[in-house]
Amino acid sequence: MRNGPMERGSTPADPPLDLAIVILNYNTRDLLSNCLDSVFASQGEVRYRVCVVDNASTDGSAEMVRSRFPQAHMIANPVNIGYSAGNNVGLRWFGFPEANGPEGATPARYALLLNPDTLLPPTALAEMIAFMDARPTVGVAGPRVRRPDGSLDKACRRSFPTPQVSFYRMTGLSRLFPRSKRFNAYNLEYLPEDAVHPVDSVVGAYMQVRREAMTDAGLLDEAFFMYGEDLDWAKRIKDAGWEVWYNGAVEITHVKEAASSQSSKSRIDFYEAMWIFYRKHYQAQTPWLLDKAILFGIVGKGAMDTGKHFWRFCHSKDDETHASTPTSTKTPTAVAPAQASGRDWGEG
Repeated sequence: MRNGPMERGSTPADPPLDLAIVILNYNTRDLLSNCLDSVFASQGEVRYRVCVVDNASTDGSAEMVRSRFPQAHMIANPVNIGYSAGNNVGLRWFGFPEANGPEGATPARYALLLNPDTLLPPTALAEMIAFMDARPTVGVAGPRVRRPDGSLDKACRRSFPTPQVSFYRMTGLSRLFPRSKRFNAYNLEYLPEDAVHPVDSVVGAYMQVRREAMTDAGLLDEAFFMYGEDLDWAKRIKDAGWEVWYNGAVEITHVKEAASSQSSKSRIDFYEAMWIFYRKHYQAQTPWLLDKAILFGIVGKGAMDTGKHFWRFCHSKDDETHASTPTSTKTPTAVAPAQASGRDWGEG
């Protein structure tokens, strides 16, 4: 087995890839560059290839990849089609879930969804492949994920947000009893961070999926634009008979929310994803009264969250306007034309 990325000139007669890496990018050029540096510095006997899918970035991300990382395959979407659809573009280019990969080659044994705001230690890819090779019933695996401040990204090991689990989370009981198996089942904080154990889902920032599991469950559901797609994929893969495992012995770094920047639209996408996931997997088995309570809970919490965000946004823009206004008698229209445009409003 040859170490490192598979060259563009490789033929269908070559052994199949161990890993097909899909990195979906949206306006995170510098973070993406650092991520690719860490990927191509990987060590160990791993045959892999990288496909970067760019969702219509305006920061020169695509040009940077083409110039700095010619060994990566670059796909530039003309519009932002969302996280699920964008990743599916890369997965289909690699040949998933069908039988033919690039240039007619057999698809890789595993696919990896990797966020552009992640950094991998040199042995992470090899260790995660070895982990799944040793456990043939595992369809999905993910490592421990650290934030830059050293804290754990709690999304890296989760239970499914069933109505009961969601109730404990939305009412704050999970925060009051973080070590409780009952009240904090969602984030599993009662388990050691370096443990190795089965879970319901790992995070899409590093989500390694077995080829056969994709054949059974299909690709990402494109009804999810930005959030919830990893939970849904893990749910469908588990429902197909595969296991999902968290490997706390391997650690990566994740600069979370770099692409979304917590915009108001991203918050709306978040609550829409909550409802889509619930409707798809749990609504049919939920009593009518509880179903309506869940609906009003999601709508109410979403309205409060987005309203709070919009309130902060308006006040921050007011502060910026006052700070930029000079003390002279010039008319305000000559001061800050950029702030009078619709650009800041649209991007908020």
